[in-house]
Amino acid sequence: MNTRTSSPTQAPGILAGSANPHLAQAIARHLGVPLVSRVIERFPDGELHVEVQENVRGCDLYLVQPTSPPAEAHLLELLFLADACRRAGAASLTAVLPYFGYARQDRRARGGEALGARLIAGLLEASGFQRVVAMDLHTAALEGFFSIELEHLSAVPVLADAVQPDLPEDAVVVAPDLGAAKLADRYAQSLDRPVALVHKTRISGEVVRAGTITGDVRGRTPLLVDDMISTGGTIEAAVNVLLAAGCQPEITVVASHGLFVGPAAERLSDLPVRRLVVTDSISLPAGFTLPVQVHSVAPIVAEAIKRIHYHQSLRDLVARAA
Repeated sequence: MNTRTSSPTQAPGILAGSANPHLAQAIARHLGVPLVSRVIERFPDGELHVEVQENVRGCDLYLVQPTSPPAEAHLLELLFLADACRRAGAASLTAVLPYFGYARQDRRARGGEALGARLIAGLLEASGFQRVVAMDLHTAALEGFFSIELEHLSAVPVLADAVQPDLPEDAVVVAPDLGAAKLADRYAQSLDRPVALVHKTRISGEVVRAGTITGDVRGRTPLLVDDMISTGGTIEAAVNVLLAAGCQPEITVVASHGLFVGPAAERLSDLPVRRLVVTDSISLPAGFTLPVQVHSVAPIVAEAIKRIHYHQSLRDLVARAA
């Protein structure tokens, strides 16, 4: 068994869940440390079993696990890993959630609904985490659901740098709904482009209706930005409205988190999207065949972990998500 000794200059420990081990490995590589050895397996009856295979007593550990689909399985795995580390004597635990599932359940539209985001926050706290590091949450209001520290990072600098070299002069940054308006503003400031807003109404989990547009898109090339692409319904509705308003039929779609579930591939393939850009916060689903450019957030996350571990300020990092 490997042994990690504790000292004031000890490096942070990075432990990967099964949701996105490639990102965890990239983060560890940027920090110059190996991943903490662990086993994640299922018993024949389906019960989860995890085991940390190193001595982590006194360590400052960072558990990398986006709660992407299947969200319940990945969340339970994260909680089990946290419990194993806590019982093994880890000094502190930080949940690194490049993608925070259930973030859209931040309020109740009807009285009989569960408040999913608040419940997940409570489960993370009860499992012994002292801190959460998240990226481009669906709403910044989620911070109010936590009584532990929440460091809210953003992939906007990475994605803005990725699209800038090929961005036409006539480009306009478009928010597909009101919830993405602040995100669009950050892109617009970074890229020095105007902003437009599509007004959207959600009919169901997969169906949305887009209506009017605030801003000038006629004859312009849209850069459609959002925090996530799930089924592609929001993107599809926004693109149809933009085309009806006379935009150039060459649209770039940028999102921090590419879930691409359900009919997403079919919807996006039928649209005049010339470029689809996401980060590696989530592993692309198996069998996803659409061409997509993936840019890594490992450097940003690794820098945040290093600063947290060595008690340095994150002011310039978290300001990007303000």
